[in-house]
Amino acid sequence: MKGITFEGFHPGDRFVTGRRTVTESDIVQFVHLAGLFEPLFIDAEYIRDESLFGERIAPGSLTFAMAEGLTVQTGIIHGTGMAFVGIDKMKLFGPVKVNDTIQVDIEVLDTKAVPARGGGIVRYRQQVRNQRGERIMEYDVARLIRGAKPD
Repeated sequence: MKGITFEGFHPGDRFVTGRRTVTESDIVQFVHLAGLFEPLFIDAEYIRDESLFGERIAPGSLTFAMAEGLTVQTGIIHGTGMAFVGIDKMKLFGPVKVNDTIQVDIEVLDTKAVPARGGGIVRYRQQVRNQRGERIMEYDVARLIRGAKPD
């Protein structure tokens, strides 16, 4: 599968990722891998009795990581993505809970050619939604995308 080159992205283009269900195991493994040893994520009694949600939730950083993984799995930047340039305007609107299924809506915001880097920067708005279509997270991300090679 070949990704889209810089020239192939245009403001207003939209893509939708596949879906992924977040399991309790996903959350526990990520919390341990990242060292997020916060009662909100590791203490069942605290989660049940004292947390805002009363049940285990995914750290926002896990939601972001999974959203980025789903984005890569679309194939739109496969072999053309050269660098993650930055992230702006991240907002979280609600939790991802155990057994929630997430999907990402991607919209191209703008493009800027960077000939010296062999392509250009594409900015995307990414909205993470759960199985009920509720917006969970939104952020703008910029990636350096390889340009088409001249024939």
